[in-house]
Amino acid sequence: MANDLTTPLTGRKRKSGSQRPHLPVARTLFAVLALIAVAFVLRLVLTDDPNGGRPSQEVAIASTRNSNEVANQVSTGPVTITADPQQFHAGSSITSVPSGTSDAGSIASLPDIFGALPELSEETGAGPIPRMSTSGQTPFAAYARPVDPATTSGMAMIAVVVTGLGINEQGSLDAIDQLPDDVTLAFAPYGKTLTTTVAAARSAGHEVLLEIPLEPFDFPQNDPGPQTLLTGEPLRANLEKLFWLMARFGGYVGVINNMGARFTASAADFSPIMEELGARGLGYLDDGSSNRSLANQLAGGNKVPFSRADLVIDANPSRQAILAALASLEAKALENGQAVGIVSALPISVAAVTEWSRDLESKGIVLVPASALMK
Repeated sequence: MANDLTTPLTGRKRKSGSQRPHLPVARTLFAVLALIAVAFVLRLVLTDDPNGGRPSQEVAIASTRNSNEVANQVSTGPVTITADPQQFHAGSSITSVPSGTSDAGSIASLPDIFGALPELSEETGAGPIPRMSTSGQTPFAAYARPVDPATTSGMAMIAVVVTGLGINEQGSLDAIDQLPDDVTLAFAPYGKTLTTTVAAARSAGHEVLLEIPLEPFDFPQNDPGPQTLLTGEPLRANLEKLFWLMARFGGYVGVINNMGARFTASAADFSPIMEELGARGLGYLDDGSSNRSLANQLAGGNKVPFSRADLVIDANPSRQAILAALASLEAKALENGQAVGIVSALPISVAAVTEWSRDLESKGIVLVPASALMK
């Protein structure tokens, strides 16, 4: 019948007592809502800032690179990373900090997220990298292995740094288990399981360093690896590489060079990198491979904690040669009060250093982490 109208939503028929035209209200409302939804989606897709137009104000949390304009452009700016309770493994705990706490010492009690304390992390396009906290706490101070002055009083000090860790997971874990806790471990930035191996090292009490590849004189025939910092490159390019390297893992006190005789001899290229390390509160350990390195002077000018290795312990990777090199390191420490040795993560080197360390105290020598000798 002409007067039988079907209700759009229910499909039922109803009688109409008049001939007034029926307005499809439900369909009209549905169409309006659909247009609103489409407009909202288009706004999200086509607009860089979905919150544009809302009242807002940006406030800098901290500035660590005011003097380095290129670094300011490369980084996305200081951002404090918020701890997610779901990221903690079973059995761990979260330490709450009272609001308004700004004491630097309290930062050390904060939970460790992916190897880095939230207050000492800054987000970049490459990932989180170290920075000073708002209260002036530095990663170098926060992540350094503590040394009891009573144990070093009147003793010569030796720091041993094991390099090349992180690429071979099982080999790295074996070295972590065997080596004394005071041995500092340097991790290459290329391992697939760096987060877990570095966490294992720090959980065992070891202090860690990040290896950064720097250009040698015979590059590219002798190539330290991907993201090598090069002489003659634009500053922005080297800073982007540095940030990528620094974001591989967290919780390190500083960096150690991998090769780099050409790069560390070039003040124009090396100076901005050392400036960045100083602004972020990181240390620099020179592996001692180049007498032309400007690391000592540049570190002093940028207030970067610094030390230089005195000896490569396993230049000849045989047990007898390694023990002889360690004896030479002892002599240097007794003569100068301290010495730093570099050794690779070869199983024979790890075993020799572990064996040698057991009798040190009887010789008037104490093993300390590298940070204890970085001034």
